[in-house]
Amino acid sequence: MDVEDIIRCIKEGDEDGIRVQLQHFNREYAQCFFFDTEEQERRRVSMDLHTSIFFKRNKVREYVPDSDSDYDEKAEDPEVILRLHLTSVLSQYIRSDPPGRVLRACLQTLRILSRDKKVLGPLVTDSSLLTLAKLGGVNCGVPTCDDEDDSENPYGAILEALAELRRSEGCGNASDEGGDAGDEEEEEDMEAHSSAEGSGDSAQGDADGEGGCGGYYSGGGADETRYTRGNSNTTTHACVGGEPRGSIYKMLARGKRDNRMSIVPTGQDEEEEEVGDDVQKKEAMKVLCNVVYNSIWAQERASELRLLSGVTEALGMETQSLSPHCGQFYELRFMFLLTALRPELRMQLKQEGGLPLLATILEQCLKVQWSDQQQVLRDPSAPPVPTEATQRAMEALKILFNITYTAHTQQPSEEDMALYRQLAAILGHCLMISCEGEKETDDLKGHIVNLLSALPLGCLEVLASVPLTPNSEQWEGANMDYVHSLLLYMEHKLEKGHKVKEKLTPALNFLTECSRAHRQTRRYLRQQVLPALRDVSLRPEHGDTLKSRLVRLMTHVDTELKHCAADFLFVLCKENVGRFVKYTGYGNAAGLLATRGLLGGQSISSVTMAQYSSDSDSDTEEYRQAKARVNLVTGRVEQEQPDPMAGMTEEEKEVEARRLVSLFSRLSRENVIQPMGLNAEGLLTPMSGLMSDPMAEENEENGGGMNDLEDVE
Repeated sequence: MDVEDIIRCIKEGDEDGIRVQLQHFNREYAQCFFFDTEEQERRRVSMDLHTSIFFKRNKVREYVPDSDSDYDEKAEDPEVILRLHLTSVLSQYIRSDPPGRVLRACLQTLRILSRDKKVLGPLVTDSSLLTLAKLGGVNCGVPTCDDEDDSENPYGAILEALAELRRSEGCGNASDEGGDAGDEEEEEDMEAHSSAEGSGDSAQGDADGEGGCGGYYSGGGADETRYTRGNSNTTTHACVGGEPRGSIYKMLARGKRDNRMSIVPTGQDEEEEEVGDDVQKKEAMKVLCNVVYNSIWAQERASELRLLSGVTEALGMETQSLSPHCGQFYELRFMFLLTALRPELRMQLKQEGGLPLLATILEQCLKVQWSDQQQVLRDPSAPPVPTEATQRAMEALKILFNITYTAHTQQPSEEDMALYRQLAAILGHCLMISCEGEKETDDLKGHIVNLLSALPLGCLEVLASVPLTPNSEQWEGANMDYVHSLLLYMEHKLEKGHKVKEKLTPALNFLTECSRAHRQTRRYLRQQVLPALRDVSLRPEHGDTLKSRLVRLMTHVDTELKHCAADFLFVLCKENVGRFVKYTGYGNAAGLLATRGLLGGQSISSVTMAQYSSDSDSDTEEYRQAKARVNLVTGRVEQEQPDPMAGMTEEEKEVEARRLVSLFSRLSRENVIQPMGLNAEGLLTPMSGLMSDPMAEENEENGGGMNDLEDVE
């Protein structure tokens, strides 16, 4: 990386030279990212582990290094210093209003550099943030301030510093010769260890992330590729322009393709010129996204500079045009990052009209059409939604979740309730449409479910009041298309078995609340998920039906997912213990019943009973015939087993009983097991808290005769 040539061209005003040098840099580093401080720490921990193993194998006393220079990463990496100087120079140069092609090359370079947390200093100043916002088409109403050293020739000092760095680096080359191969081999070993420890972790830099706040946000920057760290599919990469020693570069693992009119490769300047303004705005917003995502200070300054208001205003103007420019996705991504990372900005966006604005953007992305009755018109013959529009819609959905995720716990005003009803109608329409790709369709539905679960239950009645069509799913005159779509979504996720908790928990919680609040929804779901029992030869968790898969989730290792699945089925059974045990088996139902204090079979409270109708659970003829033989623990008809005590005398039976009691007593005293019982509230309680130890009483009565049997095997 010859930063001096770039700075020299800028100093001399050689615009063609600047563009050529930057395009060479962009081609060289386009598919790389730089390790951040977290990765360095992981490498240090890995080196500690390898060192410890080496010393233990060779029985050598462990050595604790006195400084960071003893590690592979140097305290002051020349490559980092070069990138830092380049960032500083370009952040100043873009304020001088360079020509379009040169400016776009500068912004591309800054986007690549903004992946590195160690060189963000020049980009997190107020002047840099305001300049990038202005280039991205965001007018926040704050004048650009010059808080940097804007002397007449700021590049001379940087060139002198780089020359001094090159001289000092040259002095150390002789001692470093012959060590590159060993360092390279060591780095490969370290990468192999990192791969074993953290395979699949996303890099925190320039990534396509998903999520939101309150357990929904998972991060993500701006670029069109996903950067992975410690993944066995990625390889280390030495850059063409030099021999970096301290810095390590990683190939980018390809993620979603950028269908938002990415900047074209060098050599296609004609196409680039056609969309020059849009590309400039897009690149500037990409840099802003990366900077805000990677820097807490940048997040605070963006909040103080009211950049969110500027983005809101820009999006409001774009909604009035027929075709939004390609940078709108990154404006939405920038708004999502601000509302996810700065909680105080969520209320600000809502007060500034963010809810109707984002609803309008969602309508434009998905081409929603309204009828006179304020109902969304559905066109079954409509083509799939393009990928670019789907991605913008998902960003809008994530922002909407950020600003409404507490709405279901509050009492909204009439004005807000009207907005929520309109939004719910749009979301119901979104559940029924398809996108160009299966993954995009599933991702869109996942974001819709998250947002639906955040809205007040009262506004969801519009989903069941959609006019019926010949192909509609319905129950007692209510439209169940949205419920049917969610069931198909859940079944698909259960079949794939990928990110089950992340994808299913919101859907299960949403359908559970809808079933409690809406009788037709509960009856329809019960018909689809818990049909009348006919075949009781299989356990409830065996099979490929949706019911079987949900029953298997009731014993899942993840507590939250287990409770969500159990609650859903319990509500479908109208929270009736007997009916719940009948459909799931006592062994599967015990976890939820113990949590609610219902192990004794108590009925639910009269307040809860009032929420459900008084219809009975009619048994099928097949179930009536087999009911007496059904094992309530397993939920099926078990094969008859031979009597283990057949042929034993009464004395032998008594000895076996005493032996069993003795074994249980020993396990209890050694704290291997703890006998439990039910208290008055139906909750499990240690037996010691309910009554005196019956084992001890019996021992006293028998004069200690029980102790003679404790060692019987």
